[in-house]
Amino acid sequence: MKISIAMSRLRPTVTLLTFLLCTVATIAAEPQGQLAPNVGFEADEDADRWPDGWGKVDDGTWRVEQNNHFVRLTSPEAGKMVMLYQEIPIPDDVKAIEMSWRQRVSGLKLGTQSWFDARIMLEFMNAAREKIASTPDTPTPNAPAARKDSDGWVQKRITFLVPQDATTLKLMPSLFQVKSGVFDLDDISLRPIDPVPLRESVQKATAERQAKYDAAAASRRSKAARQLASDGTLISNGDFEADSKADGWPDGWGRLKEGGSWETEGDNHFLRMQSPAPGAMVMLYRTIDLPEGTSALELTYRQRVTGLKKGTSPWFDARVMLEFSGIDGKKLSGKPSPPYTQKDTSGWVEKKTRFLVPDDALTLVLMPCLFQVESGTFDLDDVTLKPIDPAPLLAAVKQREAEALARVVPMEEPDRAKWPPILKVVGNRLHDPDGREVWLQGVNAGGLETLPQDKQAIKSVVVAIDDWKANCVRVPMNEAFWYGRSPYQKDGGKEYRQTLDQIITLAANRSAYIVIDLHRFRAPKPEHADFWKDFAAAYKDHPAVLFDIFNEPHDVTWEQWRNGGSIATPKAADESAFLSDEEKQKNRSFESVGMQGLVDAVRSTGAKNIIIAGGIFWCNDLRGITQGYALDDKTGNGIMYSWHTYNWHTDWEERMLATAKMHPIFLGEVGADIKKMDFIPADDQEDPYTWVPDMLGFIQKHRLHWTGWCLHPRATPIMISDWSYTPTPYWGRFAKEALSGKRFQLQRTR
Repeated sequence: MKISIAMSRLRPTVTLLTFLLCTVATIAAEPQGQLAPNVGFEADEDADRWPDGWGKVDDGTWRVEQNNHFVRLTSPEAGKMVMLYQEIPIPDDVKAIEMSWRQRVSGLKLGTQSWFDARIMLEFMNAAREKIASTPDTPTPNAPAARKDSDGWVQKRITFLVPQDATTLKLMPSLFQVKSGVFDLDDISLRPIDPVPLRESVQKATAERQAKYDAAAASRRSKAARQLASDGTLISNGDFEADSKADGWPDGWGRLKEGGSWETEGDNHFLRMQSPAPGAMVMLYRTIDLPEGTSALELTYRQRVTGLKKGTSPWFDARVMLEFSGIDGKKLSGKPSPPYTQKDTSGWVEKKTRFLVPDDALTLVLMPCLFQVESGTFDLDDVTLKPIDPAPLLAAVKQREAEALARVVPMEEPDRAKWPPILKVVGNRLHDPDGREVWLQGVNAGGLETLPQDKQAIKSVVVAIDDWKANCVRVPMNEAFWYGRSPYQKDGGKEYRQTLDQIITLAANRSAYIVIDLHRFRAPKPEHADFWKDFAAAYKDHPAVLFDIFNEPHDVTWEQWRNGGSIATPKAADESAFLSDEEKQKNRSFESVGMQGLVDAVRSTGAKNIIIAGGIFWCNDLRGITQGYALDDKTGNGIMYSWHTYNWHTDWEERMLATAKMHPIFLGEVGADIKKMDFIPADDQEDPYTWVPDMLGFIQKHRLHWTGWCLHPRATPIMISDWSYTPTPYWGRFAKEALSGKRFQLQRTR
């Protein structure tokens, strides 16, 4: 009886103790530190026919066999990606992981690439959800892959280190673009493990691998040094003469799959690349090891390009691509700019390029190619590669870095109090609202007519006004860029329009004028009228903005110039030799709206801004203006007529002075270069040292408005030799002196 009473009193305590012991046993049975959810895919508490905690996947099913659940990925069609995507949070104290799982692969047929198989991809992300790159100390886990069917279910296991900043592991089991197959997965477990043994193993493997790389690199560098000492170049058989195997292909050069041939002319051998079809890539691939201490290289070669038509993108041309790889064979950043050719050469020409070598580079990868061109032939010969002194190149890098910093111009808000007064044509002069004459003098700030992303023109405008004392800057532009139609643009032209707006504001805030030049050739088209409607509406009556409505009309009659009509293919070659084939093709036969059509487009917006209209013969002939072809402007502030002249043009007075007596003249492009233009007979191009002073004297004598071409070191005739805006001695120096007020005596006209 006492025992029964005692047991009765102890029963609640025993029951509680039994419960606690059972709970401990249950906890002990749960996976310890498990990172993956629902490891066996068994739980489905929401009854949605998919295992709890796992993301659903198209072409995936939740299967059961003998009371065991698993996930199945099935390829629905060849080439489709089927992926189970799961993000696994990683606690801060987890430094290494053991991943184990069971898999069954059946009916697998690999895809078109060797890695198109059944695999589990693994990636780490940081708190900003950025992918963490692999490092020697913490390599990204290799994707365990299956390339053939398994014999039923098989157990798999891998271990890997966790990067220091990792917060998430992306777990991605997939059928990676296979032709067909089934990938069954079960019991995916991820557990934290001790990182020390794994880290030591990784470090040991890394050290061993590095030692092998170093030994191999030393041997290869030594061999490269012997090659250089023997032949004076790092490229063996660069003249394509040797064929020791008699297999019809030069020794040391990889044979092209298509489009390549080994050619002979006389006693000379060379290699030919020829486009077999539009858009095809034809590439010659050669790797060249570099001797120890190589810091800079000079690559020279001879080339001949014929029948070249560029591809669908601007960079689809004939080029020599260059890349560096390190001792591990991996590509290095900082590859040199490729020398390229976008038009046929005049026979064989020599090319040369110099570039710096990254400190950790072992190999230069040389890839001459026809890069997805429409058509063309690229002949290559006498390829040499030599180490050179890096000092000049390093100095050039520093200069470019300084120029890049100097290029930055702070944004300015419009300050209308500083804007110049609006202008109006009065007779053959320009007047402000108070009746004072205004004489426009300045330069062209080139760049935005050829590259929509060019920001240098912003700085050039400021330099022209602040340092060169210009009160007017002409800015060539392209209406296609305004609308974002360049392959370089992805924003519909927004950034380009903002650049032009910034330029206008910077000039206006300095009380200077901006001439917006639609830099097109031949004759105006309907799309040019559409552009001027848009642009004029945006800058209607802005006092600083003048509209140069069409750059250089040519190969048109005065009737076509004024009123438009059908424009036929030019009968003879002319100065359009410098235009691209695409531009020339577009200018061969079309319907023109005429210059009057552009004037009407501007005035239809209500804009009164002064319009500038260039004459015929590349804007060099204005005689028709006084012969009944002057433009009508009944609602605006008037029209100036533009004249362009260079050191090969003559008949200055005959082509322009009669018009100058009746209308203001804007000499929109003028200049001379010491370097001869290849599309003009050399004997027709006068020495700038005699031509420039007389032209400036002519401008000053007749008080012609003018903007010199061009404040750009590569847009000849160049006024500056670099982006430090150093004036060229034969043109820029004279022009800068004239803008500062120096008077020039006219000795004789041409």
